[in-house]
Amino acid sequence: MLKIKLQPTGKRHQRFYRIVVAEDKSKLSGKVIDTIGTYNPHDPENKVEINKENYQLWLTKGAQPTDTVRKLVK
Repeated sequence: MLKIKLQPTGKRHQRFYRIVVAEDKSKLSGKVIDTIGTYNPHDPENKVEINKENYQLWLTKGAQPTDTVRKLVK
């Protein structure tokens, strides 16, 4: 099953996340099928940049977003 989830990057206390499509059982830093956006929690505006077309495309293909990604996209 495919999941749309956050992949952590950056330093330990300065995390930056990529919104990726990956296999459900893969590691957080494992193999990625597609990168659809980014999320920076340290930005005062909590900037979420996501390609809506690719997000909708992966949803139609059966990928399930995690709860965190679902909240961020709203």
